[in-house]
Amino acid sequence: MNVRAGFWAAAFVLAAGPALAQITDATGARLRLLDKLTGEISDMTLANGQSQTVARLTVQVDACRYPADNPTAEAYAHLTIHDVAAPDPVFKGWMVASSPGLSALDHPRYDVWVLRCDVPDLVLPDVAPAPEEDGTGEGAATEDGNG
Repeated sequence: MNVRAGFWAAAFVLAAGPALAQITDATGARLRLLDKLTGEISDMTLANGQSQTVARLTVQVDACRYPADNPTAEAYAHLTIHDVAAPDPVFKGWMVASSPGLSALDHPRYDVWVLRCDVPDLVLPDVAPAPEEDGTGEGAATEDGNG
């Protein structure tokens, strides 16, 4: 094998590495819905095949998948979303947790995105809430606005 062919073979193996990771089916998904008009956020955990109605939308999780070696790294959920004002689904397809804009619900009032797959044995670490700013910390603006 010449050097050029060896280079391309190695490049292909390295590029395909993540794609060859084992994907596991989850029992459901954790989703977030935002009402862009009111700013209200609703979180929901749905099992595969289950749906929930929030305001005008009915959201159904058809499937959720994740990399077996790292369940918190990525989630791929197939969703079907209906609006009461439309006869056909307003969204039907896969959403990717890390790239919600890649395949997003195009709705004037609501946003829906995938947070993660529902993995029963997964224990997420406790995270302390962010400290509230009191305006006295480093980088706080002065009265003239020049920090």
